[in-house]
Amino acid sequence: MRLIVIAFLAVNSLAGAGAHAQERVAFFGMTLLDTSLQTDGGDAAPPEVARIALLEEMVRARFKDEGYLLVDIEPARKEIDRVVNLAKCYGCDTRIATQLGADYALVGEVQKVSDLILAINLQLRAADTGEMVKGGVVDIRGNTDDSWTRGMRYILKNRFFVEEK
Repeated sequence: MRLIVIAFLAVNSLAGAGAHAQERVAFFGMTLLDTSLQTDGGDAAPPEVARIALLEEMVRARFKDEGYLLVDIEPARKEIDRVVNLAKCYGCDTRIATQLGADYALVGEVQKVSDLILAINLQLRAADTGEMVKGGVVDIRGNTDDSWTRGMRYILKNRFFVEEK
């Protein structure tokens, strides 16, 4: 009886993390699109660069926690660096993902309209067809670590990994 309970617990603990164990995702990161008139049009401000890195780590961690395998995108670095914004490149993200052996391409974008108004967008598309599998966009108010992370948590929880009731 004890062996059956242990086996049941082991299978159930792997069920959540293993649900996507064979699915490979090429995560190309987040792009900052600054359309505000509050910057000089040069490089992004250091706090925003740090926030982009923070969102990327949140996405990576959540996808790993859900059991997805994140593929190494470095073999395609030359091709990736030629593209300004992988979220809007007419399918180059899925073509690169296919070349890397991934099942999905995952891209994100933060559009800064002003220091008060920003939008976060995350898209998961099938590498072989380009079809949108999951996606979400959220408008946030305030250019802070808290507003950015709250926005990404909302997308991940309510658009990607919705818990069934």
